[in-house]
Amino acid sequence: MVSEPEHPLSRVWQRLARGEAVVAGVLSGTSADGIDVALLRFGLAGSLAPLAFETLPFPEPLASELRAVLDGQALGAREVALLSRDLGSAFGHAALTLAQRARLELDLVGSHGQTVWHHDGREPSGAATLQLGDGDFVAHAAGALTASDFRTADIAAGGEGAPLSGVLDPLLFPALPRPAAILNLGGIANVTYLAPDTDLARDPGPLAFDTGPANALLDGLARTWLGAAFDRDGATAARGRACAPLLGELLRHPFFDRRPPKSTGRDTFGAAYVSGVTARARALGLEAPDVLATGVALVGESVAEALARFLPGRPRVLVLCGGGTFNRSLWDELGRRTGLPIESSAVHGVPPEAREATFFAHLAVRCVLARPSTVPSVTGARRGGVLGKLSLPPKRSSDADSLEVPSSQARARG
Repeated sequence: MVSEPEHPLSRVWQRLARGEAVVAGVLSGTSADGIDVALLRFGLAGSLAPLAFETLPFPEPLASELRAVLDGQALGAREVALLSRDLGSAFGHAALTLAQRARLELDLVGSHGQTVWHHDGREPSGAATLQLGDGDFVAHAAGALTASDFRTADIAAGGEGAPLSGVLDPLLFPALPRPAAILNLGGIANVTYLAPDTDLARDPGPLAFDTGPANALLDGLARTWLGAAFDRDGATAARGRACAPLLGELLRHPFFDRRPPKSTGRDTFGAAYVSGVTARARALGLEAPDVLATGVALVGESVAEALARFLPGRPRVLVLCGGGTFNRSLWDELGRRTGLPIESSAVHGVPPEAREATFFAHLAVRCVLARPSTVPSVTGARRGGVLGKLSLPPKRSSDADSLEVPSSQARARG
């Protein structure tokens, strides 16, 4: 009798029980400037240790194809299928590459996927979202059990599907003096508010929501006006002055007036939005530095207004994470417009560029353990939902024969 092969879930549970599970969080955000991979070691008791982080480039021609899609190129069913396949393989390969460089064997991958469409609350038929990068291709490329498609599960539970990261910010920043606000500056900006009351019997959980555009706007303007992927350090914006009339127009966008829970994406603040801003700037005769400075002012003011209007209390500190943390002009603008002390998440042990990938590694662990991750105060979803779908890795060569029925049993059943 050949023994039954070990199920991948059983192996991950055993590794978690021993505090040995190596988990990768894989992310390509709305900026799509590369594949962020974070490796962490997890244990069942909540122990974890960061192991490695790296941003790997998308291979060509996938990088160009993805850029075109995010800039508005329409896709047919064939193109969607091929892009989801190729992105999944790229995410899995990125996770495996970093694990091999760190000389580690992957047990589990949490893959966010690439968001190509996300409702903005105005879809009349109800919320929906689409992240490409099929989890089965991730699992086969990485050779590890994979959890993916987290946002769809949140929407199925009645939520916005974003910003999910607010769910686990209390775990990522356990010693942060409260009340505090954590601002992620990715393609879209989102904020998490940690209230001063830590009594779980009274604390409804963190409050989180999207505040509006960040790098989706700033990088889009840099590509249009500078011919560059981004405005390094915000240097061009620092030489300009924000145009008050244009800024006033932009701040009248209806998304800014919506109350949380709320989320948005590139379909609202992507290529078409950048083109509209560019057209108005040219009509006003603005030069590149003033256009970039106006974009920075819009991000800063939309965040400041959101904090003032929608948070239940004034934070003691505003902690920045995400790629926008490295834009000095934006950092300074946020400080001026919010009047709050600004810190990098690195001060609290979370590298700004690694926070989102780290979060999806956490979500993968919660998925395999069937632990609830939906919180009404974050996305509006009903409490108690488990986020993510599981994809099994390919069989190991040592397991292949064990799936065959031994000849004696086959004859008996025949």
